Amino acid sequence: MPANTNASSGQKPGKSGRKKGRRARLLLIVLVLALVGGFGYGGYWSVSTVRASLPQTEGSITLEGLSGPVDVKRDGYGIPQIYGSSDEDLFMAQGYVQAQDRFYEMDVRRHLTSGRLSEMFGKDQVENDEFLRTLGWDRVAQQEYDTKLSPATKKYLQAYAKGVNAFLKGKDGKDISLEYAALGFANDYKPEQWTPVDSVSWLKAMAWDLRGNMQEEIDRSLMTSRLGPQQIADLYPEYPYDRNKPIVREGQYDELTKTFKGSGSTGTQSSTGTSTPASSALQGQLAGLYNVLDGIPAAVGVNGNGIGSNSWVVAGSHTITGKPLLANDPHLSPALPSVWYQMGLHCTAVSSKCQYDVTGYTFAGMPGVIIGHNQHIAWGMTNSGVDVTDLYLEKLSGSGYLYDRKVRPFTTRTETIKVAGGESKKIVVRETNNGPLLSDRDDELVKVGKKATVDTAAPDRGDGYGIALRWTALDPGTSMDAVFEIDKASNWKEFVEASRSFDVPSQNLIYADTKGNIGYQLPGKIPTRAKGNSGSIPAPGWDSKYSWTGYIPQNALPYEFNPKRGYIVTANQAVIDKDKYRYTLTTDWGYGTRSQRINDLIESKIKGGGMISTDDMRQMQLDNSSEIARLLVRKLLKIDISDKNVREAQKLLEGWDYTQDADSAAAAYFNAVWRNILKLAFGNKLPKELRVKGQCLWVERADSTGPADEDQKVRECGERDADQAQPDGGDRWFQVVSNIIDDQTNDWWHLPKTRTQKATTTRDELFKRAMTDARWELTAKLGKDLDTWSWGRLHRLFLKNQTLGTSGPGVLQYMLNRGPWKLDGGEAAVDATGWNAAGGYGVIWVPSMRMVVNLDDLDKSKWINLTGASGHAYSAHYTDQTDEWAQGELLSWNFSKSAVDKSTADTLALKP
Repeated sequence: MPANTNASSGQKPGKSGRKKGRRARLLLIVLVLALVGGFGYGGYWSVSTVRASLPQTEGSITLEGLSGPVDVKRDGYGIPQIYGSSDEDLFMAQGYVQAQDRFYEMDVRRHLTSGRLSEMFGKDQVENDEFLRTLGWDRVAQQEYDTKLSPATKKYLQAYAKGVNAFLKGKDGKDISLEYAALGFANDYKPEQWTPVDSVSWLKAMAWDLRGNMQEEIDRSLMTSRLGPQQIADLYPEYPYDRNKPIVREGQYDELTKTFKGSGSTGTQSSTGTSTPASSALQGQLAGLYNVLDGIPAAVGVNGNGIGSNSWVVAGSHTITGKPLLANDPHLSPALPSVWYQMGLHCTAVSSKCQYDVTGYTFAGMPGVIIGHNQHIAWGMTNSGVDVTDLYLEKLSGSGYLYDRKVRPFTTRTETIKVAGGESKKIVVRETNNGPLLSDRDDELVKVGKKATVDTAAPDRGDGYGIALRWTALDPGTSMDAVFEIDKASNWKEFVEASRSFDVPSQNLIYADTKGNIGYQLPGKIPTRAKGNSGSIPAPGWDSKYSWTGYIPQNALPYEFNPKRGYIVTANQAVIDKDKYRYTLTTDWGYGTRSQRINDLIESKIKGGGMISTDDMRQMQLDNSSEIARLLVRKLLKIDISDKNVREAQKLLEGWDYTQDADSAAAAYFNAVWRNILKLAFGNKLPKELRVKGQCLWVERADSTGPADEDQKVRECGERDADQAQPDGGDRWFQVVSNIIDDQTNDWWHLPKTRTQKATTTRDELFKRAMTDARWELTAKLGKDLDTWSWGRLHRLFLKNQTLGTSGPGVLQYMLNRGPWKLDGGEAAVDATGWNAAGGYGVIWVPSMRMVVNLDDLDKSKWINLTGASGHAYSAHYTDQTDEWAQGELLSWNFSKSAVDKSTADTLALKP
């Protein structure tokens, strides 16, 4: 159950409830503004300002540019369903309605994608803008719009922009949202007109957050400064094909026809590299780049390690309805408002003039629907994790760079960054044939590159070295075409054809239709590499042997259609067994802990002829059992503990069923033990660049009650944590530990003697120390009395407005942010409310939405969002879905006109 501190009440808002909630929030803001006024800000805000920014959802509005009337029907949660008689009218109305609810969010996003955050937020964002300008997302988006996208897509993008601008017409910032009123304190920023390219750029930002293994490339290279090849191989083990099933199990690549088919010959994948010809030159460069990347704001909420998603589809042969059921829950960093926006786009009569009858989740700022269903098919997405980025170490020479023993000139451009309240700054972006020089964006990186020493395989140092990025998303593509084509696809053939345009980011696409078919398709523009370049480590840019050689042919990409087993699961595991596929997709899959758990849950349900219901799918999404605990607890219970306080904690694990409920003391203690195992076995053995420094994470209650010696243990435990590194704790580390768990004397279990601790030379000695440290860590955090311990007290979700809610004045943060909620779930669980061992137990990624589509009766489908439809802090729909989300509930997802009409709370008529 969620805590109610600053959280929404959980009351389901019918029409009267919604307006009552709005009045309550207006009363609250009056009180808050009175307080703010005491600090000198009150003159800027008023209750009328709050009212002005809330959207009109009833009555009628005239929109110039519509060809016919459009109705916007919102249910009790403010979720809009739009009805029109032409494609352009639908998308124009979509732009208008999204701007009503979320324009501030849209505006921030487009400034992010174009590297113009400094125009809104001042000098603190200049470094981020420099990096984003170097990537040049908006430049590539402009090229896509000019040269790649279909005429129909351009027409829809123009209509959407027209709708956004119709909303902006005649409005000042304060009329749009509270955030603009706050920004007015520091600068005179005014929102500008929306453009079609603003929407296309957002796909580049999404691709960046889902770009694959670039972080792993950096990490592996940094590890070479302290670890040998075998140690690095230990930390990046092979995918466990024998334990965790890949997505595609039926079919092989046919070497003769160069296509993926039901049968054919096998191929091999290249192995993961552990060193680079210029590894010593890379150390300083990559350490600096690591810090630069860490400062870049996440676009769609992804923050790296551990991120994943779940989706699966079950054929009608295994369902109660006799038709497929499809589930999806993408895992992203929590954001307020949620990255997703729920809506429907309905032609009053589907025809060649008006082709869409679709509903689902999209992004504010983008037309169409990204994930959802239409009247014929349903689809979901998870990140495939295929490798579409490579870092190259470039040899610099004067005004150019070395390539095959010749100096080539840089491609250069000058960018001017405007700064709110300050002077503009100009930067020069340099590009090689491998892409932009990321290393130019940090003075220290430039200095290191000039002084770098290199291995014998590299050329003379000369003018130093830089790091360039080769990435498929920096080439113009057609993903926006794919969105509109998928939205209107009516069968598998049309769906697959539409997916061919989905070049970046490469996502696992699952499919079901009302005729009973299910399927999976891997789309994307996926590079092929020359022998010797595995894509797993940075490569020497001066040698053409390491360049990309092309792209995997579309006909060769793996798929499944109506597999014999009757279900398909995608949860970031390997797409296909390496022995059944010729091409290297990546060497850095997720390790399949969640996917195999879902496979097992489905198998256990259908064993002996059992049938799966919509609610069974929902319950599977909420499965919070810990596979890590299933592996470790039996071994932890066998360890002889003499300290009565630690033994008391150890007993919590006796009889525990490995579920991570918010009220579980056993889950709290086990996760603390797991965190300490990772810290002790691996953390302080990693290079300093990968360490978490200066964080005494365990001393929140260093003054805990109890005997003096117990307080001392709490303090010592906190001190030992202060300068330690820690892994992230995801399922890669589960696989690492699984591989060595039965080797009692493995080197990773060895720890040297310290002032307060004996040396450890065996697994059980290290585990004992981890159990002891975990006991005193939780004593510091939760108190001495184990009866008061619970996982939810550690594992809490705070929802923060992603701009002023993280950096604005404290009172403003109070107004914009919500939480906490105490959550079930955890690392590598299906209910992936993730935490990071490097930073504690707070929730840092979540199922950002959940949906279950019923292909027998679409009106019986279910969905929910992390927050709500609105981005307005004092709207009733700001976080009105969060309580139900936290409790694992789903809302009715009405689709047919009759069902929508019954659930409608407000109707807004848009007139030409």
